[in-house]
Amino acid sequence: MAKLRQAAIYGKGGIGKSTTTQNLVAALAEAGKKVMIVGCDPKADSTRLILHAKAQNSVMELAAEAGSVEDLELEDVLSIGYGGIKCVESGGPEPGVGCAGRGVITAINFLEEEGAYTDDLDFVFYDVLGDVVCGGFAMPIRENKAQEIYIVCSGEMMAMYAANNIGKGIVKYANSGGVRLAGLICNSRNTDREDELIMELARRMGTTMIHFIPRDNVVQHAEIRRMTVIEYDPTAKQADEYRALAMKIVNNTNFVIPTPVTMDELEELLMAFGIMEVEDASIIGKTAAQLAAEACQLAA
Repeated sequence: MAKLRQAAIYGKGGIGKSTTTQNLVAALAEAGKKVMIVGCDPKADSTRLILHAKAQNSVMELAAEAGSVEDLELEDVLSIGYGGIKCVESGGPEPGVGCAGRGVITAINFLEEEGAYTDDLDFVFYDVLGDVVCGGFAMPIRENKAQEIYIVCSGEMMAMYAANNIGKGIVKYANSGGVRLAGLICNSRNTDREDELIMELARRMGTTMIHFIPRDNVVQHAEIRRMTVIEYDPTAKQADEYRALAMKIVNNTNFVIPTPVTMDELEELLMAFGIMEVEDASIIGKTAAQLAAEACQLAA
């Protein structure tokens, strides 16, 4: 019997992490893998393309209705979607009330106690909120639930900054557990030399860019119908990109403790690729009036 592999997908908010995760999971299911996806975001939108739903009822929401999580049964929170994929959403409290990360802790503990991690599962994927690597959202890393961490990023500055920060979070918990960085997934934003840039960031972090996902409008066409590309148009080139990513993850053995770069090194990399302008130290801290006066002096 193959060992269950547990992986968490992190990345900057809005980078396309949930879409990438669901298309990846759909490709794995299409290939015959048994998969469960656990949404670790209070928005509960990590399973909607698999279930063709606006949002799945979450563990926290159902627990509040029932009185406590102890009053729930596994079938109350677990739904089966495309390709037999098991779907669970942790959910969270109302905005501004309590710690949203508690939903992740509560949900994972409940799933373990109720036997959701069955022997036939090949993969569990945790789709984790944004680039948060503290509190409850770090549970897949901190509690040694997920051994493999994949970071979705792009050639945009803040996406790379977030990826590097997540790498720092992995380092923090890697020495006390088995969590490892398994690679960067570039979800393209069509920036210049994007694949080269992410490959270089990956190299400096001690990992690899496991796959480059090109930008394609078929992803949006599928999302409007609340479907993955794999299901909506299995003949699309983009479907093959997700299949390629899935197979690379199946065959991946390159799990490392990352070597995050410093902020200065990250800025140097961005400057080298033209993403950031080279900083002019002579203008730092000077007002518009001071700069104008200096320009006049030079012109005189």
